[in-house]
Amino acid sequence: MKLDLNGIKITWLGHATFRIESPGGKTIIIDPWVMNNPMCPDDHKNIGKIDVMLCTHGHGDHIGDAVALAKKHDPIVVGVYELCMWMQKKGAKQIAPMNKGGSQTVGDIRVTMVHADHSCGIEDDGEMIYGGEACGYVIQFENNFKIYHAGDTNVFGDMCIIHELYAPDLVMLPIGDLYTMGPREASYACKLLKAKAVIPMHFGTFPALTGTPSEFKKSVGEMGVEVIRMEPGKTLS
Repeated sequence: MKLDLNGIKITWLGHATFRIESPGGKTIIIDPWVMNNPMCPDDHKNIGKIDVMLCTHGHGDHIGDAVALAKKHDPIVVGVYELCMWMQKKGAKQIAPMNKGGSQTVGDIRVTMVHADHSCGIEDDGEMIYGGEACGYVIQFENNFKIYHAGDTNVFGDMCIIHELYAPDLVMLPIGDLYTMGPREASYACKLLKAKAVIPMHFGTFPALTGTPSEFKKSVGEMGVEVIRMEPGKTLS
């Protein structure tokens, strides 16, 4: 990998779930779905510690283990207001609700909530309840390195604003198609974001997610974007 993470360690646990260790040693988990995640290696299902939990939206393949891990590790849970209120009701002790356009410092990271073009229902005891809106996050670390996790989304024109306002160094984009962008749309998102490097995610978990990293890389073409294909359980540092 050409990109210098400057002390940050990123582990992909499959699908949209990432465990990130900050230069200061804080552990951040994004979209915690591990136990029933078919792409998460068995030796990574036991999460050692979590300081901060970021949830992009309330679908089960993104918050499937959020409640259990919040009870076990007592992290600060960041999410859209309605989702955080639900997490608190389910037993999360530390919540840091926010909404799109807002920023806050949590632990040693600066978190900005940005738009995502997706739905956000929470399946709760057999009912589908309102979970606020889906979102993405721009995460700024103490070394000023910035990561944009897009969550589940279609490409949208205001991704160019995310570039202009926040200029993320690394972006994480879904490419699986059907429920999110496919490779073609994700390559256009790279154009809007002027991304230096991108990690494709949310692909291959189920047969319905047909987009592939090779197809995505082909779609990116000569754009000058470094496509970083991670394997579940592997760490970039």
